[in-house]
Amino acid sequence: MTSLHEPGAAAGPRTGRPWRRRVGTGGRRGVPLPLLLPGLLALAFLLLPLVALLIRAPWGSLPDQLSSTEVWQALQLSLISATVATAVCLVLGVPLAWLLARTDFPGRGFVRALVTLPLVLPPVVGGVALLLALGRNGVIGQWLDSWFGVTLPFTTAGVVIAEAFVAMPFLVISVEGTLRAADPRFEEAATTLGASRFTAFRRVTLPLIAPGIAAGSVLAWARALGEFGATITFAGNFPGRTQTMPLAVYLALQNDPDAAISLSLVLLVVSIAVLAALRDRWMTGA
Repeated sequence: MTSLHEPGAAAGPRTGRPWRRRVGTGGRRGVPLPLLLPGLLALAFLLLPLVALLIRAPWGSLPDQLSSTEVWQALQLSLISATVATAVCLVLGVPLAWLLARTDFPGRGFVRALVTLPLVLPPVVGGVALLLALGRNGVIGQWLDSWFGVTLPFTTAGVVIAEAFVAMPFLVISVEGTLRAADPRFEEAATTLGASRFTAFRRVTLPLIAPGIAAGSVLAWARALGEFGATITFAGNFPGRTQTMPLAVYLALQNDPDAAISLSLVLLVVSIAVLAALRDRWMTGA
């Protein structure tokens, strides 16, 4: 009886199809020198400043540097303001991402471009724009001041607003991408069973896009924590009230370089923690 399989090929246990060896690329090939050298230079360019920071760190006086009242005030303010700014991004950014991903309206591409504008806009320009909009004499700020007596610039609330302005695009982009990848038929099925659009969003869509929301929240929080330009322009640099960790690093660099290095190490540790939190989503090939 003539076998239908190729010579030397064993049949699979269920399908009867022959097992085929993957032809392939298993063997390692040499890396072209024109690609190897620039790649190594790029790696050195990215790692060398971080290595220099670790080498020049005042490890002996580090506990004393980090135990000062100014450092803890700046760290506490940074953590609180970044967390509140992320909450603002969640409340406002998730609905915006849903509108961009699930609805079709005139000028949607232009709106999406405006949403991503803070990603490329210099932060100090964003701070100036916030002053012109929400300052005491701003387009909206003058009415807040005259009607409610609310002044936002150079306050802790101003820090939160500046951080939310620069961090929200990270959340919106992440959630919108997750929404586009999610199957909208689940949402449509819920509406055909009598659920309202908001109920379908709350009970069906939100659980589906929870990983994207979590990743976007972490990115937004990290961006808010490291914000400098918009914060110092819109909120100022007042210790205990608007001086966040990046502002404290900038101020300490002029007077006490060792303190600036110590504060930079804290932010470096936070950044590494953010990468560790996102490794399953962004750093794996799965």
